[in-house]
Amino acid sequence: MNEGAAFEEMVFSEVVMQHMADIGMTFEPVVCHFQGRIGNAILRLSGYAMSDEADQLDLFVSLYEGVDIPTPVPNGETFSAVEQCLRFLTQCARGTMAQKLDPSSDVHSLALNIHGIYDDLEQVRVFVLTDRVAKAKSFKTRELGGKTVRLEVMDIERLYRHWSEGKPRDELVINFVEVSGSPLPCVFVPGETDEYDYALTAIPGEALRFIYERFGARLLEANVRSFLSVKGKGVNAGIQNTLRTAPGYFMAYNNGIVLVADEMRLAKTVEGSLGIAWLKGMQIVNGGQTTASIFFAKKKFPDTDLGRVRVPAKIIVMKEQDFAREEALVSDISRFANSQNAVKQSDLSANKPFHVDVERLSLSVYCPDGTGRWFYERATGSYNTLLSREGTTPSKLKALKDAIPASRKITKTDLARYIVAWSGQPDVVSLGSQKNFDRFMSGMTVAEGEVQPSSTDVASYKAMVAKAIIFKATQKLVRPMFQAFQANVAAYTVSLLSEKLGDRFDLDSVWVKQGVSPALLDHLAQWARQVNDVLHRTAGGRMVSEWAKKAECREAVFATTYSEPVDGIPEIRPPI
Repeated sequence: MNEGAAFEEMVFSEVVMQHMADIGMTFEPVVCHFQGRIGNAILRLSGYAMSDEADQLDLFVSLYEGVDIPTPVPNGETFSAVEQCLRFLTQCARGTMAQKLDPSSDVHSLALNIHGIYDDLEQVRVFVLTDRVAKAKSFKTRELGGKTVRLEVMDIERLYRHWSEGKPRDELVINFVEVSGSPLPCVFVPGETDEYDYALTAIPGEALRFIYERFGARLLEANVRSFLSVKGKGVNAGIQNTLRTAPGYFMAYNNGIVLVADEMRLAKTVEGSLGIAWLKGMQIVNGGQTTASIFFAKKKFPDTDLGRVRVPAKIIVMKEQDFAREEALVSDISRFANSQNAVKQSDLSANKPFHVDVERLSLSVYCPDGTGRWFYERATGSYNTLLSREGTTPSKLKALKDAIPASRKITKTDLARYIVAWSGQPDVVSLGSQKNFDRFMSGMTVAEGEVQPSSTDVASYKAMVAKAIIFKATQKLVRPMFQAFQANVAAYTVSLLSEKLGDRFDLDSVWVKQGVSPALLDHLAQWARQVNDVLHRTAGGRMVSEWAKKAECREAVFATTYSEPVDGIPEIRPPI
């Protein structure tokens, strides 16, 4: 593979992995490309993601062709990619991988880490990422070193459904007739508004365990997801204890769960009463701890009797046709459902004044050319909704994409990343999109003098877009420079620019040009190499992606001396 194709594959892998993290399919991903041999066997890896508790591991391997039309990928090729990634995992688990790698390589620390945590892993998955169309989207699970490894494919067809429809949760379909043998008896209450219907039921514990095993954290509403922890004490320990010692009392002791769903199909139960046969687009907005605890209790203690467990459930079926309004309603339901517990701090915040203000400005503030705009995606999928609603003819769609290309779309988590990096806290950015967003919204990461999440105006909006332009340019610059940890290097390089030169940096000039100068890019490339060296040198054998999350890492990077910028960089004012 030539250098250009390798770079395209790296970008493709990064985009797909980040999308999967954003919708809850995986954890915060790290691009880490490796291809090598042990004997005659080929080993490959494109990236990985690990849970905060280091008990769940996802590995990714890409099959990228750069095709422009839907092209099938043979099952044999997909299977070969799976095998190559499984060989990598096997060698890491045995400890032989680290022995064969250069200790200074990025993959070495990953191999050591996998070897150290392998025995304690509760979930291992391998994903094949491809820009072609796969016939099979999943493969039979494999047993590897005492672990059950789930195998899935994220192909271009599946990605297209996610991005074009704007609702990746459409894949979350559960047929209770198949899972439980019968529709779930329920009390159905038609909604008094045209926005939702309502049902009460009790879900069998085994059915809920199966649903979580199949869909994982994707079941959880995005802002609730980051607060799920089944390793802690308190409520989770209590749930687990009830499951182990008094499963028949679980329904009496547990508050239950709250679900939203896009569609529900009713049918008669074997007793002739009304029941829920099928749900599509289901999402848990309250009770994530209950659901995950049931799954992990059964996994840890196989003799746990889930046959006697019933979980009370309130199901809200959405009827709202406007996607942005539906997402806002789901967020409100989640906020009120969680108003009595710790999830409240996530500030389920699509409707916060700050986001509403930024969206309003993005609709009214034009770029200096007077025709183009940036798009702030306050509600997930609203960019695609705009294209569908207003791009009713090919010419209108082309004009719309010319004025607001996808490269000018900024999501809520994107904006938090740009602002927090510029505020000098790359360690917080390195925590991952959702945690960084939560910290940003709590006000903990907003540096003095930054835009506060309560209000914004035209000048501050332009400054935010300028920071987005700088961050995006740095990301694009860094990607081909390093094989791994590009996200950490980019965040630290942007933060360094603000830390060292922020008082001399002309954000307005970036807004006016809608880009950065070649001279600034040259300087950022120098600093990126130096930052990468500092990150690796100070990590002390730890994984750079984990070390980058520490305040001590930020302090070490900022304390290092870097090359001075040359004269004539347009964005940097001369020192006074």
